[in-house]
Amino acid sequence: MDTEDIKRIEKIISDRKEAHNFLLNKKSEVYKSFLKLEEHAYSDGSLNKMYKELIAIGISVIINCESCMEWHIKEAFNSGADKDQIIEAIEVTIEMGGGPATVSSRFALKVLEYYQKNTI
Repeated sequence: MDTEDIKRIEKIISDRKEAHNFLLNKKSEVYKSFLKLEEHAYSDGSLNKMYKELIAIGISVIINCESCMEWHIKEAFNSGADKDQIIEAIEVTIEMGGGPATVSSRFALKVLEYYQKNTI
């Protein structure tokens, strides 16, 4: 991971915070509904939050959503996942997604490294 990768990840984090604050200040009912949906989707049920975040990492890689990868890897760590569990989730994604998923997984691995070096 080089300085450009770090800048890219930190820009995603900054952009998310800025958009989040903007939408909350605008009192966006749609955004508030999305946050409520997210809260319900990731709350513990038959699967705990950590496993749901690992699933979301896989989906994020498959759809090549870098912002999603950054968020769900961070949330997986915050929910108790370790590096090896996150890597296994990425590996399952590679198997399911084939070649295109290997390309997306490169960014996911950089985010993983970023959060290992930058304690959450």
